[in-house]
Amino acid sequence: MWNKPAEGNVSPQSSNTPARGPMTPKLNPPVASTAPAAPSAPVFSPPAASTVATGSPSTIAAGLRIHGEFSGNTDLYIDGEAQGSIRLGQSKVTVGPHGRVQADIDAREIVVEGRVQGNLKASESIRLGPGSHVQGSMLTPRVAIEDGARLRGKVEMTKPGDARRVAAAGQGKSSEVVPATPAPVAKE
Repeated sequence: MWNKPAEGNVSPQSSNTPARGPMTPKLNPPVASTAPAAPSAPVFSPPAASTVATGSPSTIAAGLRIHGEFSGNTDLYIDGEAQGSIRLGQSKVTVGPHGRVQADIDAREIVVEGRVQGNLKASESIRLGPGSHVQGSMLTPRVAIEDGARLRGKVEMTKPGDARRVAAAGQGKSSEVVPATPAPVAKE
């Protein structure tokens, strides 16, 4: 005899398995999926501080224009256009041959191969390459100006020990500036 199951009772057959009758072939029960869930958004984990400082420099490539204030602890290579202020006190800033910068630059080391309009302050050294054009003052303990470089501004040399203090002081108002010694003039 056939009994109608009560509505509140749960059938012994799972809702995932098809009903089997005398003419229905026996089917294997569904297997739980072991495939991983759909991938979610990638998780970003920043590199360790030591990786950032020793890794490749950040780059503003040719064709990019950046406006604003730059600060951080990684080296920077500029071959595009940058305006604003660049403060990378413990890093090296390089302006590539196609670089155009209208900013004050404060860094450990500055290398200019392109064009810079602004003041340069380096705690270790500034180097102007043969194709460089700089308009602004430079404050550093060491400077190298190669043949062909163009500079319109003034150069102030600091004592090597004072360079770090100058960088920390902001504008260098409390630093001692070492005057340039005139070269001896040959008498004829």
